[in-house]
Amino acid sequence: MSASQSQQAAPSQSVYPVSPDQGVAAESIIAVIVDNEPGVLSRVVGLFSARGYNIESLTVAETDVEKHTSRITIVTRGTTAKIDQIKAQLGRLVPVRRVIDVTAETDALERELALVKVLNESDHRVESLRVADIFRARVIDTTRSSFVFEVTGSREKITAFIDLMKPLGLKEVSRTGVLSIRRGAESD
Repeated sequence: MSASQSQQAAPSQSVYPVSPDQGVAAESIIAVIVDNEPGVLSRVVGLFSARGYNIESLTVAETDVEKHTSRITIVTRGTTAKIDQIKAQLGRLVPVRRVIDVTAETDALERELALVKVLNESDHRVESLRVADIFRARVIDTTRSSFVFEVTGSREKITAFIDLMKPLGLKEVSRTGVLSIRRGAESD
């Protein structure tokens, strides 16, 4: 067996492996409320980079103009100990006002938005519209040979929509990453 064949036969491993004694790596969603000032995002991302943590998804936006705060939502993966360490280190950054473990919140809503471009003709166009209707995706642009759909929901829903659009002429996808908010009257 050649070296290239043995590499192909080996199971894929994460760039950030977890040894069995560290526990099971799980996905975690962390919201960080920060002062909206230059360099804050760089400091937060730098913390992840310097420690070898991977960011699977990142969304950032100003959420309160009067208080001058922004919300950074980060999806990462790690053991419970690593996630606790990430939260503690984020909490020590000067512009950070609050760190919220969205994954641990029982009253959190999570959503993602995607824009999906599909190029197709005839029967595939009809099927694209049928699938979009099932997923409650909106057509936000159309030409004789393309659609751009807007779809919101859980990441699983968006991934399923994208997977169904692949054989129908999927051309391009743009995703926001996860957004989250608490249910009810309580706020972050």
